Amino acid sequence: MRITVIGCGYLGATHAASMAELGHEVLGVETDPAKRAALAAGTVPFYEPGLEELLSRHVASGRLRFTDSAAEAAAFGDLHFLCVGTPQSSSGLGADVSQVDAAIESLAPHLTRPSLVVGKSTVPVGTAARLATRLADLSPVGGEAELAWNPEFLREGFAIKDTLEPDRLVFGVASDAAEKRLRDFYAPMIKAGSPVVVTDFATAELVKVSANAFLATKISFINAVSEICEVTGADVVDLADAIGHDARIGRRFLNAGIGFGGGCLPKDIRAFLHRAGELGVDDAMSFLREIDDINQRRREYVVTLTRSMLGGSLIDRRIGVWGAAFKPDSDDVRDSPALWIAGQLQLRGAQVSVYDPRAGESAARVFPTLTYADSALEAATGADLILHLTEWPEFRELPIASVSDVTTGRMLLDGRNVLDLGAWRDAGWDARGLGRR
Repeated sequence: MRITVIGCGYLGATHAASMAELGHEVLGVETDPAKRAALAAGTVPFYEPGLEELLSRHVASGRLRFTDSAAEAAAFGDLHFLCVGTPQSSSGLGADVSQVDAAIESLAPHLTRPSLVVGKSTVPVGTAARLATRLADLSPVGGEAELAWNPEFLREGFAIKDTLEPDRLVFGVASDAAEKRLRDFYAPMIKAGSPVVVTDFATAELVKVSANAFLATKISFINAVSEICEVTGADVVDLADAIGHDARIGRRFLNAGIGFGGGCLPKDIRAFLHRAGELGVDDAMSFLREIDDINQRRREYVVTLTRSMLGGSLIDRRIGVWGAAFKPDSDDVRDSPALWIAGQLQLRGAQVSVYDPRAGESAARVFPTLTYADSALEAATGADLILHLTEWPEFRELPIASVSDVTTGRMLLDGRNVLDLGAWRDAGWDARGLGRR
């Protein structure tokens, strides 16, 4: 098919390149001139494994190109995918849907033939119904310009796989015709075994935020339990392994550490809570406040524990920080607990050197006063203590002897609970985890 992808940030660029890989002709709509020029040149202005190669291949093949013209998009596409951002509002906890509104306002007046506009952005429940009405009002073909909602479930670091091999497809539709068009479009995934859930707008909107709220709850639960482990001498990793064998619970997302971050989970649970308040059912979601609070407390706890390990003062102490991205295989530092901790340590008097394999430049734009190293060993050089805050594989593979040769002190705090603490202790280090023996 010929499709358009409106908004070519992380979600949009991934969707556009992946759909071109499936053989569709794709026109990306991006209003930011610098971003549009980079994409048209076959480069991606962020890091996602394999995405730049995929995108550049299909820019070269001619299946994928970019524009800033809504009129061109309307004339080109059979389906139009809304992939614009919905960040947390600057004035509160709710989601800012202004980019979604703007996309409809720009596209709809140019839809002169029957069209299906497919929302993929994460929006507050009730948004799709409002947009469907606005779409029909603005389009020259009225109700023949139809809306559907098809939420995305991408994991940073696995976005291409999650797009091409989704673990489920959710179609929020108002007609059988819209369902059929989506089934035709996603036929390769459906044929490969991806299950399809066909539902209404409101349910489709709630699926993504409900999933993220549940995952955030699992993470904050195990982090809360790790605080009990700390004071009782229990080991949270062994505990998580044990309860994870229960099929009703599962082991995934039960990794205690410094908490979650990124551009989705934190803002989505806050927006969910905010929307519940607008709907008059905030008591039903009030537990999400504590989930968010537990997550934020983890960051402050690491700062406090670091100070304690250094004898009660951070002034002029040298700290090497391994990791700045909120997770490995990403350069995303939005709401990153690793970067927040590094920044707070510096603000409280420490000399902090940060290394991240991919996120150094992103981190420097957010927190330019930190020192950024070109390698893990450089960040560790002269350090009194090392903090391991993003679980990149290379940090697990570092020879401990090489680290010992460059540091001043031999103290390590593993904020992700993935390093072999026994090996570090055998090498003479005071190595600690969070909730670990």
